Amino acid sequence: MGWIITFISEDNPTSQVSVIRNKSSAAPHPDLSIEVEDVDQMFAKAKEQHIEVVYPITDEPWGVRRFFVQDPNGKVINILSHL
Repeated sequence: MGWIITFISEDNPTSQVSVIRNKSSAAPHPDLSIEVEDVDQMFAKAKEQHIEVVYPITDEPWGVRRFFVQDPNGKVINILSHL
């Protein structure tokens, strides 16, 4: 996609590290991504706990459903599941 590179373990393909280029867009840029089994459950839990959601839950065209939260230190966390 030109803005993300993902490194995947040959021995454990679910173990992945992604490096993301920030193009200084107006949208929030995640500092960290965490893949979870049920992103909708995590979204409901974040809302229940009044955690600041800075990017709404969205089905992205590249096959993930995700949302971003901001931690107390200002770091943006991308929480996602593959569709």
